[in-house]
Amino acid sequence: MADETGTDSPEQGALAAYRASLLTEKDVYLFNEGNHYRLYEHLGAHAMTLGESRGTYFAVWAPNAERVQVIGDFNRWGENPHDLYPHGVSGIWEGFIPGIGNGDLYKYRIDSRDSDYRVDKADPFAFQQEKPPRTGSVVWDLWYEWGDREWLNRRRATNPLKDPLSVYEVHLGSWRRVPEEGHRRLTYREMAEQLPAYVQEMGFTHVEFLPIMEHPFYGSWGYQCTGYFAASSRYGSPQDLMFLIDRLHQHGIGVILDWVPSHFPTDEHGLAYFDGTHLFEHADRRQGHHPDWDSFIFNYGRHEVRSFLMSSAMFWLDVFHADGLRVDAVASMLYLDYSRSEGQWVPNRFGGRENLEAIAFLRQFNEFVHREFPGILSVAEESTDWPMVSRPTYVGGLGFGLKWDMGWMHDTLQYMSRDPYFRKYHHNQLTFRLLYAFNENFMLPLSHDEVVHGKGSLLGKMPGDEWRKFANLRLLLGYQYTQPGKKLLFMGAEFGPWREWNHDESLDWDLLQYPLPAGLQQWVKALNRLYREEAALHVQDFSFKGFEWIDCNDSDNSALTFLRQDDEERAPVLVAANFTPVPRQHYRIGVPRGGYWRELLNSDAREYGGSGLGNLGGVEAVADPFHGRPCSLDLTLPPLAIVILKPA
Repeated sequence: MADETGTDSPEQGALAAYRASLLTEKDVYLFNEGNHYRLYEHLGAHAMTLGESRGTYFAVWAPNAERVQVIGDFNRWGENPHDLYPHGVSGIWEGFIPGIGNGDLYKYRIDSRDSDYRVDKADPFAFQQEKPPRTGSVVWDLWYEWGDREWLNRRRATNPLKDPLSVYEVHLGSWRRVPEEGHRRLTYREMAEQLPAYVQEMGFTHVEFLPIMEHPFYGSWGYQCTGYFAASSRYGSPQDLMFLIDRLHQHGIGVILDWVPSHFPTDEHGLAYFDGTHLFEHADRRQGHHPDWDSFIFNYGRHEVRSFLMSSAMFWLDVFHADGLRVDAVASMLYLDYSRSEGQWVPNRFGGRENLEAIAFLRQFNEFVHREFPGILSVAEESTDWPMVSRPTYVGGLGFGLKWDMGWMHDTLQYMSRDPYFRKYHHNQLTFRLLYAFNENFMLPLSHDEVVHGKGSLLGKMPGDEWRKFANLRLLLGYQYTQPGKKLLFMGAEFGPWREWNHDESLDWDLLQYPLPAGLQQWVKALNRLYREEAALHVQDFSFKGFEWIDCNDSDNSALTFLRQDDEERAPVLVAANFTPVPRQHYRIGVPRGGYWRELLNSDAREYGGSGLGNLGGVEAVADPFHGRPCSLDLTLPPLAIVILKPA
């Protein structure tokens, strides 16, 4: 890289000087070791000034390449390509190209060393990609002036596991659309004008976005990701997404992002077969191909792949101020035989089915993000009985803060879909989870996965006529909010759409003109308010000290009664649920203290669409022992309803 006199040109001399700060030998060492967590500051495309030249520095990892070139509009997509050069033996190719800046399109043209394979690849570290179906990368600067300092300072000082945590799960492309403009999707900035105020009014503490990382196929909802450092350009620029997150923080709402380190799509422009070798994925299809999704599985044993994924996690928490990451499909990472028949998987070095490299990666991920970002959440979607998913790594756990309770979700929805007449024969589907409820830090999800692919909406799962369907759904949500564990509700369920979710259409917001959907929405708002106000409903979510059955065996009446309490041993909260349409008059239950028990919420109240049956504001406890307790209440349990009381 010398000029005709045999000396370095001023331009290349400036590059060498800049390289000393942009990509040092320490960076290369940490990258190759699997311990570099901020690769986005060093690899990819970075607009800069070298000497008197304004241009862009490019760096890409392609160790099996014979040649790497940058192509784009600036060289007519390869008519006169710009070469990159090896950075020692690191496998990284780099170079500075004058005249290229913010907004310019590019790709890497890679010639493989061992074959005639030539391919044009998007930049794995690009901060922006072209709007799909186009696949080019975009040189982009990420500067943004944030206004959420107060939020971040408060987050660092909190323990989210002790706080109320009710999550509103959102798919950006279908929450709302613009019917006047062909039902187009909202942009990030349009969402910022509507979503924060709505979520704040409803009382949710957090929003969780289905993956917003760039993905070529919209119908994958983001779970087939190609841009691990690029926010989807379908909705605007990276700064537009930052603006949305900033506005949510300013409204007191946390932001959790779905993140998919479990697999990636086979699209030619993406990570697959990147430099003519299986660079990011295993070469053996028994390890590297996911049969369920026809996608590739990351090679977690490769140090550079771990650095890539760790840097992606860091990127969204650091650059985009996310308050947590929900890790998708953790079970598929943990088991080598996941969705595979005999002979279609490769055992680990001890002959077992556990993916030891993936386990090590998940522990590394959780240790780092919780150390670097106190107060953030890491959430595992893990559908098996793998032990200690949400326990610290120093005791042998995976280190997640929370784990989705998939068992609760499936059992409860199956129970609620039954005709109430037969529910008494399946009472254990409600009570079984309390045998394991404190083995993990559980989140109770009613997620997007349960309202697609012919499963119907939550309302559609409920039995009976329209009134009973809405009563059942209010009961289900009341039961969710009073059980131990944090809460997650997919968008729309708060007002009860009849149709299952369709990612190509808006939610049916026009339903709110009718009394029952409007009443359900008010019920969810009331649940969120009570959940925040009553410490007994959230402080001891992960301890048996926070929950006590009063009667879990009344299957004949399909009724449940239990207490929730906080760690200060203040007055408990009493929950009584009737899962039949038959009102239970003079339903007697034992309570730990006398005096007046005020009815805090009743899902059968008329304002929520109910029949108006209840306890007239409260009940006086009498000194008549029952259920092994010194006092008892004579309650009315409304039909298909839940009532929540507390000593005055």
